[in-house]
Amino acid sequence: MKRILLALSILTITTLACQMTGLTPLSQPTAVSQNQSAPPIQVDPGNIIPQDGSLELLYQQVIPGVVSIQVSTSQGDGLGSGFVYDTQGHVITNFHVVDGASTVEVDFSSGFKARGTIIGVDKDSDIAVIKVDAPEAELHPLTLGDSGNLQVGQTVIAIGNPFGLNGTMTVGIVSALGRTQASEHSTESGGFFSAADIIQTDAAVNPGNSGGPLLNTSGEVVGINRAIVTNNSNADGQPINSGIAFAISVNIVKRVTPFLISDGSYDYPYMGISFFPDELLDLDVIEALDLKSSTGAYVLEVVAGGPAEQAGIRAGDKPTRIDSLFAGGDLVTAIDGKSVRTFDELISYLVTNKSPGDTVVLTVIRDGQSQDISITLGARPN
Repeated sequence: MKRILLALSILTITTLACQMTGLTPLSQPTAVSQNQSAPPIQVDPGNIIPQDGSLELLYQQVIPGVVSIQVSTSQGDGLGSGFVYDTQGHVITNFHVVDGASTVEVDFSSGFKARGTIIGVDKDSDIAVIKVDAPEAELHPLTLGDSGNLQVGQTVIAIGNPFGLNGTMTVGIVSALGRTQASEHSTESGGFFSAADIIQTDAAVNPGNSGGPLLNTSGEVVGINRAIVTNNSNADGQPINSGIAFAISVNIVKRVTPFLISDGSYDYPYMGISFFPDELLDLDVIEALDLKSSTGAYVLEVVAGGPAEQAGIRAGDKPTRIDSLFAGGDLVTAIDGKSVRTFDELISYLVTNKSPGDTVVLTVIRDGQSQDISITLGARPN
């Protein structure tokens, strides 16, 4: 598997919270006074259309609900972004922004500042909920949209705190949908569970944008900015934008956040299967595995005692001409009757539609024959 591991090392995916820094305070007094002298303009979100001056109106509409977040940890200071979730003072950001924080400061565009308390975190989706004690006049919840309606090529807008530049707005498009990435939740074997239903965009985001909203042109939140792919750094060694950024879909946010507020955590569905990476399932691998289809999610490993093993799902066990690659595993081609072309599609369907205890039906190709196998889902181990 040396060739596979080498290919995986080509790109570096970096979360966007600023690295620990000794810079001067990042709140800009001039920005505060500008925001105070320009009260938000009330607009109808449904009437916003890009390229007609409406981006200016959109900014005025949503900026009161976007916040900057400063944290102190045992290793120094860091910063990120976030947005107001409700009028009870709940603010959403990334887990990695507040991970290890001893203090959290939430700065509003009006200039108001408040201490924040972390009340719930989800390492799997990289979401955290902070509670602040703020006057009702400071709490402007952003409207949550439906990421299931997004299309590649659609205009999206990011607003956040890159490099401490509060209230920065950038515009791009949806570059791809349904991506997966490694989450912040480690497995017993030392790997990481997958974060799914990720939005890819070319909107310029940089360290400090983490946790800030990705918006559609109606001013609705469609994602939370999380990470970038980059091989470039600035003079301080911080990663900088290269045109490929990722955001957590808002449909994941809507599913997870109520549980973080009520219980402090959220349980994800779990099958106990490791799949072959989509980007490496090329013709060479397909031929080595003797697969009868070039699409689907190939089972590399089944966790002993897990739901998939109990249901009879098979992993490969026959050596191939590629080192550490084994043939004979099941190829998943559908879940609950929904076609599966890639692992990304499989895991995105699972985390946006299912919960522990639910039953799913996997359609697999085994020994050249198609069959359906039912799995009762567990919860991801802590």
